[in-house]
Amino acid sequence: MSQQGYVAAPPYSQAQPGMGGYQGGFGASPAQPLYGHYGGPPQAFAAPPTGKKLLLLCPMQSPPPPTSSVIQQPFQTSPPPAMGQPQMPPGPQLPHMSPPQSPLASMQMSGPPMSGPPMSGPPMSGHPMSGPPMSGPPMSGHPMSGHPMSGQPMSGPLMSGQPMSGQPMSGQPMAGPPMSGPPMAGMGRPFPGPPPSGPGGFQQPGQFGGHMAGPQPGMPGAFPGAPGGLAGPPQKKLDPDSIPSITQVIEDDQVKRGGQVYSTNIRGQVPPLVTTDFTVQDQGNASPRFMRCTTYSLPSTADLAKQCQVPLAAIIKPFANLPKNETPLYVVNHGETGPIRCNRCKAYMCPYMQFIDGGRRYQCGFCNCVNEVPVFFFQHLDHMGRRADFYERPELSLGSYEFVATLDYCKNNKLPNPPAYIFMIDVSYNNIKSGLVKLICDELKTLLENLPRYISAINVGFVTYNKVLHFYNVKSALAQPQMMVVSDTAEMFVPLLDGFLVNYQESKAVIYNLLDQIPDMFAETNESETVFVPVIQAGVEAFKAAECSGKLFIFQSSMPTAEAPGKLKNRDDKKLVNTEKEKTLFQPQKGVYEQLSKECVAQGCCVDLFLFPSQYMDIATMADVPSHTGGSVYKYNNFQVETDGEHFLRDLRKDVQKSIGFDAIMRVRTSTGFRATEFFGAVHMNNTTDVEMAAVDCDKAMTVEFKHDDALSEETGALMQCALLYTTVNGQRRLRVHNLSLNCSSQLSELYKSCETDSLINFFAKSACRAILNQPLKNVREILVNQTAHMLACYRKNCASPSAASQLILPDAMKVFPVYMNSLMKTAPLVGSTELSTDDRAHQRLLLMGMGVEDTQLLLYPRLTPLHNVDVNVEAQPAPVRCSEERLTDSGMFLLENGHSMFLWLGQASPPELIQSIFNLPSLAHLQGHMCALPELDNPLSNKVRSFIDGLIEKRPNSMKLNIVRQKDKPEMLFRQFLVEDKGLHGGASYMDFLCYVHREIRQLLT
Repeated sequence: MSQQGYVAAPPYSQAQPGMGGYQGGFGASPAQPLYGHYGGPPQAFAAPPTGKKLLLLCPMQSPPPPTSSVIQQPFQTSPPPAMGQPQMPPGPQLPHMSPPQSPLASMQMSGPPMSGPPMSGPPMSGHPMSGPPMSGPPMSGHPMSGHPMSGQPMSGPLMSGQPMSGQPMSGQPMAGPPMSGPPMAGMGRPFPGPPPSGPGGFQQPGQFGGHMAGPQPGMPGAFPGAPGGLAGPPQKKLDPDSIPSITQVIEDDQVKRGGQVYSTNIRGQVPPLVTTDFTVQDQGNASPRFMRCTTYSLPSTADLAKQCQVPLAAIIKPFANLPKNETPLYVVNHGETGPIRCNRCKAYMCPYMQFIDGGRRYQCGFCNCVNEVPVFFFQHLDHMGRRADFYERPELSLGSYEFVATLDYCKNNKLPNPPAYIFMIDVSYNNIKSGLVKLICDELKTLLENLPRYISAINVGFVTYNKVLHFYNVKSALAQPQMMVVSDTAEMFVPLLDGFLVNYQESKAVIYNLLDQIPDMFAETNESETVFVPVIQAGVEAFKAAECSGKLFIFQSSMPTAEAPGKLKNRDDKKLVNTEKEKTLFQPQKGVYEQLSKECVAQGCCVDLFLFPSQYMDIATMADVPSHTGGSVYKYNNFQVETDGEHFLRDLRKDVQKSIGFDAIMRVRTSTGFRATEFFGAVHMNNTTDVEMAAVDCDKAMTVEFKHDDALSEETGALMQCALLYTTVNGQRRLRVHNLSLNCSSQLSELYKSCETDSLINFFAKSACRAILNQPLKNVREILVNQTAHMLACYRKNCASPSAASQLILPDAMKVFPVYMNSLMKTAPLVGSTELSTDDRAHQRLLLMGMGVEDTQLLLYPRLTPLHNVDVNVEAQPAPVRCSEERLTDSGMFLLENGHSMFLWLGQASPPELIQSIFNLPSLAHLQGHMCALPELDNPLSNKVRSFIDGLIEKRPNSMKLNIVRQKDKPEMLFRQFLVEDKGLHGGASYMDFLCYVHREIRQLLT
């Protein structure tokens, strides 16, 4: 009955001082911790109130509860129950209650549990703690085959001390001060906090889950400095290899499911990880490339959902790119009748419709309404009740497909015109001087020439601007382009209709002429002020006049300070960091910007912003329009053509060429019992159900949260349908439909078994990024930790095999969740540090809001790949290692990338032959700074490393600039902040410390 548990009996109750933690801590844990997700209903666990009061806002929309400081209960190293022993908890427990947990170093023991000697002595800064390292008890009795014998060192956790057998002894807890709150950055002294209370010792056998208390005051080990009983030998830190590793989880999934065909014909099946290479075969549910869920088995009631606190959400990427070996979506055309829909709930025809009455009627899977089948759509049923044309109709047999939309689905009931692209170039002094304007003009010639065939129908237009706007007439009949200037930026209008938006191929000669002239025309400029809002207004007006949707590409290098609507002033204030008012740094300026977003969405005008700042630009405000219109924001600090030019051009090419739909509106329908309540993404919401996007491209994802209305049926499961109405780049109006079916269960263990950590962290990242707009960061971080502890405590309490409270037990599907959560709290938006630029923090917040699951996964756990020992003779890519300084070697070369930044790190003892074959230099000392690409050398190692780097840049949505850093050089600090398992540079705990902290919170909840 007792399945393997992911068990760690930690000797790591105290964070090692000097390894530090969260700046200012997460604050204390509330007396009645109200763990709810943002805005969720509070749910209380009773905890003993003590000590000082702090005001913390826990749920995002409720008054602050009274809270108390954390009571630290010293950890006591106690073993798991003997695996496979008939030790049942009191009361019946069904075998399927216990989802798989992953054992630490897959330890399995036989024989009764025992307890090892504890540790003693308050950990002091810089001193190792004393006592044997134990991450689980030594084994006794007969080991399972393949496992080391008792007393021998184990391949997994470090073990020392005598193995003992027999009943659990009441081991002496370690001495050392209790902690009130998490490890704090840079504190070397013992942590303050009230002493624990209650009788010491373990619970007796049989009393699993009993109350665990620390030592009584007066007993050894109760207060800092008290003598500890049974001090063991000096203790090493817990072996980092013994705690769950993301690289291991990724590798295991790749071994187990990589290279396979994943068929989507089973309801509620959990797909392979986003990092695994697999091929999808659509057989009735949408591919995980389009939709992923936080769990594929929903709790059947609202009470269960509330109990476990696992958010129920789907991450939808409606335009995701499919690999070449997967079938593109079929397009269904029903002519003038248009798509078939349920009369009551308006869901589109899909595999979840049940045909009855000989095929003359169908019952909707979403609302159960019975509908007549239109005459043209009628088909007989076979002996299974299935239509004879089941496999011929995509909308009956596939999870994803498209319908051609009729006039009813078009604006003003007329077919749309093809979209247009307008390039709007800031020609102020900075951009001319840096060479940016010439770079853009030269690139646009080749870029427009090489547009993919599917977007060649697009019309293009050109605007340059500083304090005034210049429009260009590039009609094919002209010999020379004509320029028209609009200097009244308060009342924006487009001075010409005919000749502004043109077909590139027809007007190629005039456009070439124009792009050659622009850099020369403004070469002598000394105008440094720019406008911004009028530029976007001009684009919207142009699209209105042409009755089309489209995209604006705006290249801007400074804050708009010229007199015009949307003029901004510097509001950057580092004094607000870590105060109640810090949220204002992330909030956009209201007024004209808000109105402009609405106008853009209404017209289907998407804004992509390329920023080249040399100082504060107020990105929170300037990027507000792109972030509500499905646009992207690219940022190149202190841009220099030599070092950043190629990086920018790669981004521009990817951006212009990516597959995209315009003037889109999306709705998510669900079967009865639950519904979509929250939407996160680069979108605009006019009402509570319709997600409006001026455009949606292949990299943008919406995260949708679901809540229960009623109980769900385990028999029928839960269905969702995402329908997206949009205009193709060729001007065709279409409906794209993605369907997904999930299981429902009244067993929480099923929910935990079907969880997807990568989707969960995407949800938490987006909800936290939204929350920091109206809450202090400290509260947001606290809610994140509380909810992490709550989800894991609920699993421990309801699903895990019984074991001592001192063990950390994690659900197998969520065992690396704490790594991601800790990393999320160290991201620029969530870490309150005055060393980070406000613009960088605002930019990353907006990036996160539009990200899909694979993007957040990589951002929060960068790939660190050793390249010094790659085998040049094999095709396979080198395997990544854990993202920690401990994995670096002085003689190694490592590549780190997270989808936005890329570093090649060189150890100070890199062998000369390695440097010679990669850089063509005799030694590391000869390497000059500011190299941003590797030289093309004709040797196997150079070829392999360059093709590896190029492959990554090609695969990621954004281009990345290669930064080459040497060990111990100053730029190395920048690289180190991406080693997310280590202590954060700007505050934030190491993974190990965070795990201890979460474990303590879990124990607090369980007692």
